[in-house]
Amino acid sequence: MEYNAQMKNRIRRMEGQLRGILKMMEENKDCKEIITQLTAVRSALDRTIGVIVSANLVECVLAAQQEGKQADELIKEAVNLLVKSR
Repeated sequence: MEYNAQMKNRIRRMEGQLRGILKMMEENKDCKEIITQLTAVRSALDRTIGVIVSANLVECVLAAQQEGKQADELIKEAVNLLVKSR
């Protein structure tokens, strides 16, 4: 699978958010502010996982169809990846 620029940018954005959180901790910011930012990163990570899994699923299903194969197992695997990520 090829990871596109949008996926990589999501990761870079989260990296920046995490650095900001670390700076907030070093500055002894309020716990509520830090938790809010950590929650935002977790949500962004969950969305990124969904984007990657769905892009991979589409790619794999199309390849399976071209080869005349059933995509049932691929779909189950994608669902399991999403469940594991929670």
